[in-house]
Amino acid sequence: MSSSLPEKIQFSPRTDYKTVESGLGFAPKFDAAGLITAVAVDADDGSVLMVAYMNEESLRLTLALGEAVYYSRSRQEIWHKGKTSGHTQEVVEILTDCDQDALVLRVRQHGAGACHTGYRSCFFRKVAVAAPAGDGNQAAELVPVYTSKAYDAEAVYRK
Repeated sequence: MSSSLPEKIQFSPRTDYKTVESGLGFAPKFDAAGLITAVAVDADDGSVLMVAYMNEESLRLTLALGEAVYYSRSRQEIWHKGKTSGHTQEVVEILTDCDQDALVLRVRQHGAGACHTGYRSCFFRKVAVAAPAGDGNQAAELVPVYTSKAYDAEAVYRK
């Protein structure tokens, strides 16, 4: 990743779809709220760690710092991942899809976990369908993926 100042990092203009889909200019498409989806995956084992959003500023900061910086929709502010917990994400590579409206960040997770609840990944449960009940209906339910948390979130975040 670059050590450039964020304001010096320029994105390409979004012109015609062929240029966006086939060209080599990075022209991210932010939604109506000014955000783009960013999926963080472990650069070494490929596991999905979290899904977050970036705005233009956080994307430029990520490119400049080489660490993941997101935009918190709930707090409405820039969120440098790990600033509070120390569980930073070193960006190894950023991939974009064909129409450049989603990003995959291949990261090295530093610290015990990516999830604010204390798990290694925010994806700590999987969806399963239960056996049919007496009425024939089946409930969709969540099943834990990990047997224990990676760290004590209460101690880290002092809520």
